[in-house]
Order: sequence, then C-alpha cells, then structure tokens
Amino acid sequence: MSTLPPAILDAVANGAHHDPHSVLGVHRSGDGWVIRTRRPLAREVVAELETGESVALSHLHGGIWEAAGAAHPGRYTVRATYDSGDEHSSDDGYRHPPSIGELDLHLISEGRHEELWRVLGAHVREMDGTYGTAFTVWAPDARAVRVIGDFNGWDGTGSAMRSMGGSGVWEVFVPGVGVGTRYKFEILTRASAWIEKADPMARLAEVPPATASVVTDSAYAWADDAWIDERARTAPLDRPLSIYELHLGSWKPGLSYRDAADEIIAYVGAQGFTHVEFLPLSEHPFGGSWGYQVSGYYAPTSRFGDPDDLRYLIDRLHQAGIGVIMDWVPGHFPKDDFALARFDGEALYEHPDPRRGEHKDWGTLIFDYGRNEVRNFLVANALYWFEEFHVDGLRVDAVASMLYLDYSRNDGEWAPNQFGGRENLEAIRFLQEVNATSYKRYPGIAMIAEESTSFPGVTAPTSHAGLGFGFKWNMGWMNDSLQYIARDPMYRSHHEGELSFSFVYAFSENFILPISHDEVVHGKGSLFGRMPGDHWQKLANMRAFLAYMWGHPGKQLLFMGQEFGQMSEWSESRGLDWWMLDQPSHHQLWDFVAELNRVYKEHAPLWSRDHDAAAFSRLGSPAWNPNVLSFARRDHHGNTIAVVCNFSGVPLGDFPLDLPEAGTWTEILNSDAEAFGGSGQGNFGSVTTDSRGAASLTVPPLGVLWLHHRAGS
Repeated sequence: MSTLPPAILDAVANGAHHDPHSVLGVHRSGDGWVIRTRRPLAREVVAELETGESVALSHLHGGIWEAAGAAHPGRYTVRATYDSGDEHSSDDGYRHPPSIGELDLHLISEGRHEELWRVLGAHVREMDGTYGTAFTVWAPDARAVRVIGDFNGWDGTGSAMRSMGGSGVWEVFVPGVGVGTRYKFEILTRASAWIEKADPMARLAEVPPATASVVTDSAYAWADDAWIDERARTAPLDRPLSIYELHLGSWKPGLSYRDAADEIIAYVGAQGFTHVEFLPLSEHPFGGSWGYQVSGYYAPTSRFGDPDDLRYLIDRLHQAGIGVIMDWVPGHFPKDDFALARFDGEALYEHPDPRRGEHKDWGTLIFDYGRNEVRNFLVANALYWFEEFHVDGLRVDAVASMLYLDYSRNDGEWAPNQFGGRENLEAIRFLQEVNATSYKRYPGIAMIAEESTSFPGVTAPTSHAGLGFGFKWNMGWMNDSLQYIARDPMYRSHHEGELSFSFVYAFSENFILPISHDEVVHGKGSLFGRMPGDHWQKLANMRAFLAYMWGHPGKQLLFMGQEFGQMSEWSESRGLDWWMLDQPSHHQLWDFVAELNRVYKEHAPLWSRDHDAAAFSRLGSPAWNPNVLSFARRDHHGNTIAVVCNFSGVPLGDFPLDLPEAGTWTEILNSDAEAFGGSGQGNFGSVTTDSRGAASLTVPPLGVLWLHHRAGS
C-alpha cells in the first residue's frame, strides 16, 4: 500500500498538485515498480501491458488507483469500468517523460529561444507510440496549472500539469487530443483562486467573441521558393517599394483568406503596387481596434479562416510578384481577463509598476521589456511571422510609445530610467534585438518603424547604436504635406515651407511616406475630402499630391480607397465605396495611380537612391515661384528625373527652369493629362534645353510633371 501522505494524494486527486507526475504514472517502489493512475468513480481499473498481461489496480485514495509489480511494466493502457457498465480505455499521459527538454528550458529562462513557438503552446505529436497533444505554458507564479477543454468536459482535475522547476514552465501530454480541440489553461494563483486563460502561444483561436484556444497543425506546402530566394538576394532599400495598406475585414467584407487571394492579386496587380500591408492579422477580441489590441500574438485571426488559409493567401501573393507586410504590435496589449493580463494572477507579461506597465490613454498594458521571457516572447513572435508565414516585413506600431517613459504622461505619472532620463532603455534593447535577429535570419526582409518623434538613429544599424530598423514612417512629411494640400491654392504661396521642409531631413533616416488609415478616420475625413475646391479641383489636387508624393525621396504607402478618391471617411464596419469606380472621373484617378506605379517602377531614379542626399537636388532657378516646387532625382547610372509641381490654380506658360542636364527631357508623367481627367496642358511629350540646361516649360494648373533625361542623351 502506498505511503504517500493524504495531503499529496488529495492535491493530485483534485488536480491541484504542482507535480502530479511524481505520484501518477510508473515509479520505482522498493525492489519493484508501481503503477498509479487517476480514474475517479471507476468500479474497476486494469493496466493492460504491451506483453498482453492485465494487471488489476486497487483504489488508493480519491480516485487514485495503484498496482505494484516486480518488473517495469513498459508501455500500457488503462481500462476503467464504471457502474453503468461503460468501459473506457486509453493511454496514461502521466507515464510519459516531459515533452520539453532541458536545453529549451535553459534558452527560455535566458530569453534566447528564437523558435519559442515550437516548444510552448499545444503541439500534436507521437510519444512512445501514442498520438496526443503536448501542452506547455510559462506561468512562474502559479501554484498549479491544468488544461481544460473539449476533451475533458472543461474539467481540468484529471489534466494537471507538472512544474518544470525554476523555468516557470508547466507541461503535460494528453493522449488522444488532436487538431481542432478547444482548450484553455486553468491556473491556481498565489491568492488561491482558479483563473482561466487562453494560451499565449496558441497558433489558432476560436472566432471572437469566443475566446478558447484551438489545437492546430500545419500541412501547408509552400510554392514561393523563387520569391524567397530573390528576396534574399536583394535589399528593399534599393528596390521599388510602393505599399497598398489594407484592412482585410473592410476591404471587401465577407472575404476569407482564400477568397481574398484572387481578389487582391487582380486588384493590386492592376494597380501596380509592389506590396500589400495588412493591418494586424493577429487574433484580437475587439474588431473596432482594427487589430491593434492583440490577444493572440501567435494566432492569425480566425475571422477569415485558419492559419493554413493565411499561408495560402501570402503564398499566392508571392507567386503573383506581390510582397506582404504585416502590422505588428509589441507596444501594448489589452486587459481582457481571458488573455495576457495578470496571466498567472500576477503582473507577468506587463511591467508590474503601473507607471511603466499601463497606457491609460488606450486602456491597455505595456510589456515588461526587461524580463527575459517577455522579451523572448516578442522577439520569437516576430521571427514566427517570418518563418511560418513568409511575410516580407513587419511594420512595428507605436514605436514612440515604447521609446519614452513619459509618453502621454504628466509629471509624477512616470519613473525615469537608471540614469534619470526619459528613454525606456529596456524597450530600446528589445527593439535592437528584434531587428538585428530578424535581419540576421531572414535577409531581404523589412522592419519598419511607425515612430513619430525625432529619436535619433531609428534606421541606423545596431552596430552603430541605432535601433536597427530598415525604414521609418515619415510622420513629419505626412502632417506638413496634408496641412499644405488642404489649403486653398490662393493662399498656398505663403506656406511653401510646409511642403519643402521635408527636404531638410529627408535623408536623415530611411523613410517611407505614409498616407495611412490613421489619416482617414476619427473625423479627419478622406484624403479626397481634404482637398479644396470643386469636384474637378479636388481630383486635380489629388493627382498632384500623389505625383508629388511618388516623386519625393522615400518609399510610399497609400491606404485603401484613396486610390480612387473615396469621398467618405473609412470605417472598419463597412466596405469601401466601390461604386465610385463606376464614376468616370474617379476611375480616371484609379488609372492615374496605376500609371504612377508603372512609371515609378520603370525608372530607377525614383527609387534606387532614395536615401542618398547626393542623388537629390532642388531646382528653382532662374524664376522662383512659391507655388512651384521642383527637384531632381538620379540613379546609379546617371539617369535623371525632374519633378515639377505647380500647386497654384493657374497654368504657368513659358515657365523658365534650369534643368540639371542639357538636352531632351521626356515628359513621362503629366498629372493634368486628359486621360486622367485633367485639362490636357503640357509640353507635347518632351522639353528641350539649351546648351546650359535652361528650359521653358508649360506647367499645368494643380499639376505635376515628371521629366526624364537618359544618361548621355
């Protein structure tokens, strides 16, 4: 008879012991071995050995049964008979060794496990001839942890997990559990309360508002090797990058990941954008957050299908020559009870000091970037999207809120760093690590910062103490240019500096020029709605603004709907106003954006030296006009493009302009062309200078010209 104390047996029987495997399963006892299993309410329990022998077990305590033998029993199954006459036979999960190894536990504790998703979470696997699911979770403050789900009637007393010691990791293998099983973790806190939590490492979740995690396994076979190989050989810094930002739920409502593939390929392909950027696709409970309040960092939202469906979408886009960028949100997470907040009853993923651990403006929590395991959770998550979903870039949301301890805080609401400064040193180290690690493992990808301050070195390499991003959104350009373009052309001459100031700092970082979702919500109206004048003038202003944007140093991003001049403000709760493409003037704007992308990709001066000040020069002589903004761009081979913008409402005939090369300049783009709804004023396809480069141009009203000079011509 067992000599185990009744308190231990009670804890195991109730699923509240930190190490149920020390009691259940197979153990040496004296000169022999003992089998113990938990089968409450059974009338009879038998262990059926691999040899064919059956061993009867005796009831010990609280539904725990045991049998002693001289030899190790080897593999066995447990058959339990109940008073109803029902029999249940299954493998005993507690006979199996841990499903996670010592090296993995060491790397987790050190914050250096770059493939964390392969060892934590729920993984279908075979252990000693038995198929089931290994569940693993990090919960260092828990007194006990158990798995609840479909397979046990959401009663976890028989599925208690074992503590793996100081790592804070808990583990159990549950035989017979497979793909599609819903589950959560039930955690006994220090305060003796049982709380239910979704799996932080779940790779699939229920469709919101349901909140359970779901066991999944991928069977997807990728077919984008050519794309990935080409990506690894090139750098996006020196390639065309024209991004179409898209909120999948409201682009065309009702599309699944798979349905969206053909639709996006046809539409974005016709428009000529090089990349699609999806607003966050990680699981999130509240659709109105647009995905920016994430509850499942490793789970693509199940609103549109399962993870392999998203793989299919990205694979198809790659095969069609379209890159994929995804928004990523390591800056904060929501307070929902089922998710990361106070995960094991204590502040775990969030910083314990509310001065560092809470965004009061947003009602969210801030990660504890200084904790090894939390930093590892986030770094591995970035790598997960590159490795498992082949994304080509991550646009990192709200970087400024991570960099500054006093971000959106009043005096007394924040605590300085160890040197008395306002910089969040732990967050800076995290960003440097995630960028350096991502670029090391996945050459050719892009890490993009949404950073709204003048923090130095955002796109400088980490080897030079920079943050290590590949690109930074140019929020200053966005604010200044939108302010300028909203003005009546009659008054723009007094505000030329709003448009030209960006040239002062255009090469201080590797910039992307964004007209993003944030600029067409919350009462800001649409881009079209900001334009002054009547309908024709609004469209002319749109074309001029976009041609100036595409010609400006830096890559560019445009949020969906602006390419055809949607008049209403965007809302995530409804689709775009696609009917507007039936209006000829708006379809002409759509045609113009397609032409912008076509010409942009064909002419290297517009992208090959985007971040090289030596490849850029302002033009203006001999007759400066505050409504005319002109500049030249050069590629590596001496080809040049001049961008001439007239933001006044009147045409400028015989306008004198000194171009940087003498000879013939081809008019490769005219935003005032009749084909795009303009008045048709221009230069009959080309401009010829005198021997000194002086030219006389016709610059259309609210119009932009791109003039191309080929090297040596």
